[in-house]
Amino acid sequence: MESVLTFLKRAVQEGASDLFVVTGKAVSMKRDGELVAIQEGRLMPDDSESLVRELYSMAHRSIDRCLTTGDDDFSLSVADLARFRVNTYRQRGSLSAVIRVVSFGIPNWREKEIPEEVMKVATLTRGMVLVTGPAGGGKSTTLACIVDAVNHSRDAHIITIEDPIEYLHRNDRSIISQRELAMDTASYVTALRASLRQAPDVILLGEMRDLDTIQTAMTAAETGHLVISTLHTVGAVNTIDRIIDVFPPAQQQQIRIQLAQVLKTVISQQLLSTTDGQLVPAFEIMHMNTAVRSMVRDSRIHQIDSTIQTASAEGMISMDESILRLHKAGRISSETALRHAMNPETLQKKLGR
Repeated sequence: MESVLTFLKRAVQEGASDLFVVTGKAVSMKRDGELVAIQEGRLMPDDSESLVRELYSMAHRSIDRCLTTGDDDFSLSVADLARFRVNTYRQRGSLSAVIRVVSFGIPNWREKEIPEEVMKVATLTRGMVLVTGPAGGGKSTTLACIVDAVNHSRDAHIITIEDPIEYLHRNDRSIISQRELAMDTASYVTALRASLRQAPDVILLGEMRDLDTIQTAMTAAETGHLVISTLHTVGAVNTIDRIIDVFPPAQQQQIRIQLAQVLKTVISQQLLSTTDGQLVPAFEIMHMNTAVRSMVRDSRIHQIDSTIQTASAEGMISMDESILRLHKAGRISSETALRHAMNPETLQKKLGR
């Protein structure tokens, strides 16, 4: 059995996004959206446990949490190679791991095809910005690029609360405090409440997971800070609905009013497979103008999509319009376009024309 370091090196060399160490399957990597085995034969339970324990040893971290709770998240760095985000877990009684490859440096936003309109978020000084999309959709990369832009453009104290830390930022014009769950703080809400006493200008919250975290994040945005966070939703309408639905019915009208005041921008993104086997992002961008604020406040959220479609002059774009542009440029197939569309029937008609 080769060492886990050997598998990590191969994953980086071949441009893989993820490495899978799962009992009953050969060690595999995901490259351009396809799973590729990089080892002959299937992993036996002792093999996968040995590789998982090796990961913990490399990270100088105890395996106890995984053994006790059944899963764990952490990150590790390998000199002259890359950083890795690791999730370990038990499945059918055996230890397994999925490892995300993260480069040492902050990605170039232009090379990652992140629109300038998204990067304008870095100029905001208060309010809430949400970057949403499915797991593996590129949210972490977009967040890292935004934080990097703030870091290089103005004097600010940026606090990131992550689970785990992926990209490492070096202080430039800003001071950056990066905190990791379990290692540096007990929970998102604990760290978020503490951050309000740490003179923050920008707070990056890895994920808004529950009512307490969402409520505290909205309060932080109300009190003059820029709060940037994520949700696993696609589209501004779904995102706003998700936030409101977290709260009890008796509180929802107050939350609509509060959200209409603090929310500045919702960015949704997906990664789509191109015709040449690469990945390209599609973005929906919604800014809170007077009309959208009124729709959120008056519970007319279903009307937001039509506003996005008619507000391109304000920098907005719908997900389906972004997907249509990629198709017109010959970068994605019609099948890929329809699979990722928010409204496949409407997009089908446009593709037909």
